[in-house]
Amino acid sequence: MKKYEIKVPVVACSWDELSEEQKKIVAIAKDQINNSYCPYSGFHVGAAAELKNGTIVRGANQENAAYPSGLCAERTALFAAGAQYPDQPVVRLAIACYTDGHFTAEPGSPCGSCRQVMIETEHRYKQPMEVLLYGEKETLVFRSAADLLPLIFVSENLNG
Repeated sequence: MKKYEIKVPVVACSWDELSEEQKKIVAIAKDQINNSYCPYSGFHVGAAAELKNGTIVRGANQENAAYPSGLCAERTALFAAGAQYPDQPVVRLAIACYTDGHFTAEPGSPCGSCRQVMIETEHRYKQPMEVLLYGEKETLVFRSAADLLPLIFVSENLNG
């Protein structure tokens, strides 16, 4: 038997410790909660994807009475970016969560499906994207989506 230990580099920052670029994209993600449609859960999520050319693509979670038909904020932003700007890599993705009248104290974490889409986006463009998970207490900064899903599944896995 072999034992592996997976270590994930992450930086926890206060608002003042974020760069101006990071603050800008987090602020856009926070604003996107206003476009969230979540009448069932009441859990608003906003996302903002910054492309290499500087364009910011926005996303917000969209729920549906048929629960599997809804879509998370991260995927709405990343799919819109891929559809509208197919030649532009995503360099930074920010996510913010809001419920019960305020932003969450702790950073929200993307679901498994969103993490897989984030990995595919990195793989598609052959470069990592910085991921910022906003919380009122701190913002977690990951250098790559692969740090959120360390045992990745990509196209090469389909070939055995």
